[in-house]
Amino acid sequence: MEDIDMTEGQRPTIKTGFGPGKGKGGVYRTLPMPARYAINAVLVVLFLVIGEAMIGNGVVSRYQTGVLEQIGIYIIMAVSLNIATGYLGQLPLGHAGFMSVGGYSCALFIMKNMDKFGLTLATMSKVSPASVMLFALGLLFGGVCAAICGLLIGIPALRLKGDYLAIITLGFAEIIRVVMLNIDSVLGFELTGGAKGLTGIPGYTNFLNTFIVVAIVIFFIHTMMKSRHGRAIIAIRDNEIAAESTGVNTTYYKTLAFVASAFFAGIGGGLYAGCIGVMAPAKFGFMKSVEILVMVVLGGMGSMLGSVLSATVLTILPEALRAFADYRMVVYSIVLILVMIFRPQGLLGSYDFSMSRVIERIMNRDFPWKKKREAKEEVSADAER
Repeated sequence: MEDIDMTEGQRPTIKTGFGPGKGKGGVYRTLPMPARYAINAVLVVLFLVIGEAMIGNGVVSRYQTGVLEQIGIYIIMAVSLNIATGYLGQLPLGHAGFMSVGGYSCALFIMKNMDKFGLTLATMSKVSPASVMLFALGLLFGGVCAAICGLLIGIPALRLKGDYLAIITLGFAEIIRVVMLNIDSVLGFELTGGAKGLTGIPGYTNFLNTFIVVAIVIFFIHTMMKSRHGRAIIAIRDNEIAAESTGVNTTYYKTLAFVASAFFAGIGGGLYAGCIGVMAPAKFGFMKSVEILVMVVLGGMGSMLGSVLSATVLTILPEALRAFADYRMVVYSIVLILVMIFRPQGLLGSYDFSMSRVIERIMNRDFPWKKKREAKEEVSADAER
């Protein structure tokens, strides 16, 4: 039996009848929220220090560093699309369009304002107050431009569902690609570079700022989905009619999720521009959107950790198979097919890992094998009665 202790001034705790396995006095002990954030911050700093040390000591080559940067970029793209696909339950296919808007906007903003900040192509790639400020402003500008596009397409598009939403967002991505391709001839001066692409982009993306941006994006998305707004978005996914009947403004929250997804995709596009150094419309075709969608579905729709793992694996796998150039896409496809056959809900389903939850289980000696033993003891005790 379980009862809830609602002691005034304290968080509610659950008292159970399982004795010492649940902490002192049968009370399940939990970590306070500041301790949870502190644990996550320590883990982030630890990974950052290890990564920087390996790069600085030459353990990781320049090519491998570039792959790590792309992993971070695709993690941002996957977790941002997961807002609309996994948490909201929609099927947009225009994420590459938002990525391109953010990439072009960020790159142009930085290139046009380097002189005002006293920076050059060489100094922009180095850490200084001016370069950090311009980098942050450029990413925000790219994210805002992508969010505006998300708002413009989201208001009419999100009245549709399923295949219809996929088709209209796919059409939007193609419109963006064609605009980037032909806008120079319409304006009468060079802006995006047309078919040859936008060149001369400074290499402002590196492992350090990519890692920091990834951590910030994941934190904001996680916080948003744990808030009242996130719960409303998940309620729409589970049952839109029931959510609307309980007072949830479905149009507002669907648009909010779509705009937030586009904003973070724009930030990922800004990092992508600084990573590859050339922005060409051909890089943001239909297959780019499908590639990002595959990362979300493979990891598990609604699982942030699943999106992180799948983005990592699907970015590394084609690079690792370059020695088998003639067969690498065949192997890549076979891996995806096998996962969809044997794990159709994705690698992690809707599960999300939490280090704080693991520590709480250790504190309370709440282990899976102990639950199984207690369940068997209960069954045997019932049988004896």
